[in-house]
Amino acid sequence: MPNSAIVLLGRILLSIIFILAGFGKLTGIAGTAQYFASYGLPVPTATAVIVGLIELLGGLAVLIGLQTRIAAYVLALFCIASALVAHMNWADAGQLINFQKNLAMAGGLLVLAAFGAGAYSVDGRRG
Repeated sequence: MPNSAIVLLGRILLSIIFILAGFGKLTGIAGTAQYFASYGLPVPTATAVIVGLIELLGGLAVLIGLQTRIAAYVLALFCIASALVAHMNWADAGQLINFQKNLAMAGGLLVLAAFGAGAYSVDGRRG
């Protein structure tokens, strides 16, 4: 499989979780805001909208390869912040797994940010 196809597959796999999570947050703002409030996050409804938009739009940008480096940096930072805010109870195996998952996704996103979206992307067509 050529490298460009592998990068495309990687972008698709990375983007799915963000697109679905962002869509879920934006279509369930009340529940998301309540969940965020339980973590003591400020202005939970506004935070839910912002987080939902970051995930949805960032995921879509990674998927189609539009401004990929910027989107990947933003999502990597988001993954690290999310791990540190919501997944620090390592006595809970699920929390530990989510913490590690977030760090792994951040790592993949940083690789994507460093090397770009590849030929099969909007960025690759412009470039």
